[in-house]
Amino acid sequence: MKNYKIIVIGAGPAGLAAALQASKDGIDDILVLERDKYMGGILPQCIHNGFGLEYFDQELTGPEYADKFIKDIDKNNIKVLTETMVLNINQDKIITALNKSNGVLKMKANTIILAMGCRERTRENIQIPGDRPAGILSAGTAQRYTNIEGFIPGKEVIILGSGDIGLIMARRMKLEGANVKAVLEIMPFSSGLVRNKVQCLDDFDIPLKLKHTITRIEGKKRLKRVEISKVDKDFNLVEGTQKWIDCDTLLLSVGLIPENELSKAMNLKLHPVTGGVYVNENRETELKGVYACGNVLHVHDLVDWVSEEAEIAGRSAAEYLNGNQEKRNQPIKITPEKNVTYTVPQKIEYKFKDKKFIKIFLRVEKPMENVKIVFSHNEKSILSYDKKIVMPGEMVTVNLPAALIKNDMEEIKLSIVEKVGEKNGRT
Repeated sequence: MKNYKIIVIGAGPAGLAAALQASKDGIDDILVLERDKYMGGILPQCIHNGFGLEYFDQELTGPEYADKFIKDIDKNNIKVLTETMVLNINQDKIITALNKSNGVLKMKANTIILAMGCRERTRENIQIPGDRPAGILSAGTAQRYTNIEGFIPGKEVIILGSGDIGLIMARRMKLEGANVKAVLEIMPFSSGLVRNKVQCLDDFDIPLKLKHTITRIEGKKRLKRVEISKVDKDFNLVEGTQKWIDCDTLLLSVGLIPENELSKAMNLKLHPVTGGVYVNENRETELKGVYACGNVLHVHDLVDWVSEEAEIAGRSAAEYLNGNQEKRNQPIKITPEKNVTYTVPQKIEYKFKDKKFIKIFLRVEKPMENVKIVFSHNEKSILSYDKKIVMPGEMVTVNLPAALIKNDMEEIKLSIVEKVGEKNGRT
């Protein structure tokens, strides 16, 4: 059984960035395990532009973004095993994996970085009744068929869900000559980035039907039509609003689920909102020396933020191995309050001698304009930021200065509230 200083599970944007950062920080014995044929995760099939604006300060396609990291992986002689499926990890950091060249592999890691990414929700996850014909795909599967395999999945298309991949595939299908009849969204607002809604729907005259969902599917061998219905504020169907739309293809963009089966095998507790594990500011899990980053931790909007977060995990793993990591303190809990659904990290555990601030990632429950993002301790505000607008489809990041964090604190609360005297952009 071979031993490695760091084993990274997943060679997507998170795994690659974490491995590179650890290598830059002096760790020379790193192994990356990837179940797919190639590195890059989902990026090779994302041929549209818009990547890298935050991280590289230039606009790239998904394959171009991935290629920058893959070239650096090669330059740094980081070992990568592709087509290798990790079957199990135990709490002693012993990994069991499988590939066609070596058969069953057993290896031990001093540290592990979890970067398995996420998967798409299916029709079964959201329980749409009706027939089970061909022509029903997740938006990501349709993207792979179109951009990697060279097949267009259909000609008369309905898309359920206005997440970013659904918006992008609406445009992609239109560019391939398909008739995209509508994008349906059960919420009263789009769940994707505003720029994607504008560039993918508005610019291509594709209708977005808010507060609508699919209530039945019809078709034997091939999808023939779907029934759509309007919903009220409590997501109950509004009787009399049912309408049948003919189509041969239904693409589902109804959310992503972090791939945490291996985390469960290590008995790591999962967060009820993010679906990922609990981590501190170093992206360290409850199990010392095990880190998590990227979409396996929480679903990101931008791959740039995935890379940034993965660097935190890679740097922290290197500090742990180099003996430079401080001892854990009593955790300071970060508690989401008004209009905050979750935060990452969920707790702060280390001293802050080398850190000027801790970057907090969060999502909101509902859209708001002219707000304050407020940190408070013992019901008193210790810091606030003004923000013009917050949307559930766009992650919010704020910096918590290390100078404000005291070791005797037990909890810091994070809220988003309307600015006093201002509403809807008017004073």
